[in-house]
Amino acid sequence: MTTSPAPAPEDVVWDLPGDTPHRLSLLVLPHAGGNAHAYGGWREHLPADVRLLIGQYPGRGARYCEELPVSVDDLAQPVVDSLPADTGELVVFGHSMGSLVAFEVTRALRAAGRTPRGLIASACRAPVLPNQCPVHPERLDDDQLVAAIKERGGTDDGILDDPELREIVLPSIRADFAIDDAYRCTAPDARLDCPVAVFGGDADPIVPAEMLAGWSQVTGDEVVPQVLPGDHFYFQQDLPGFFARLNPVLDALRDSASAAASA
Repeated sequence: MTTSPAPAPEDVVWDLPGDTPHRLSLLVLPHAGGNAHAYGGWREHLPADVRLLIGQYPGRGARYCEELPVSVDDLAQPVVDSLPADTGELVVFGHSMGSLVAFEVTRALRAAGRTPRGLIASACRAPVLPNQCPVHPERLDDDQLVAAIKERGGTDDGILDDPELREIVLPSIRADFAIDDAYRCTAPDARLDCPVAVFGGDADPIVPAEMLAGWSQVTGDEVVPQVLPGDHFYFQQDLPGFFARLNPVLDALRDSASAAASA
């Protein structure tokens, strides 16, 4: 990415606090082609003492005029740099490509002495594995790319069918899919030292449920994925049901943080 003016922190990390002082912050990193707007509705499903933070990538929203990202670092580092100073205990969540961004955010925070309380990956291969279902956006014209996006789901077809809106969103989608295609962590310090939880859909054609346990390769413990009904965007099909499984994970991580603080 070429040099451009640093974005405002509030444009990079949306801050949606609950109704009470937060005991835990949940940082959500969107999927390829996604944006912070898609996850704003999660606020109403989270406990009041969980602060919701959502990453916004370059090339969309208030960051639309920035250079498009060319690597996971272009997605992750601005988020790390823009986290509120009073984040406190933090859980990092990513969906699909966002899980790879979440992994790199977690590694960067660990290197800075700010290891998160936990990482939650959703519908994504382990970061040490190659992409088994690449899109190859460089080989696709706009119509072919739109067809590939529709097949994966997660993007409003109305946006993709509107010529003017499509022209706005396709460049960032192309950039994200190119990053997702190429990413594989080969660093010797890929293993994390925080708990890792994994979610996915039982009918996901992009990341089949049997691949999710591969996240055990980046943590010291065996990962037992929580597999819910649905495809690659399984949570969109039953958001309350998804949070009925996610919130207990957040509760456990929050309680472990409280126990560590009082020890």
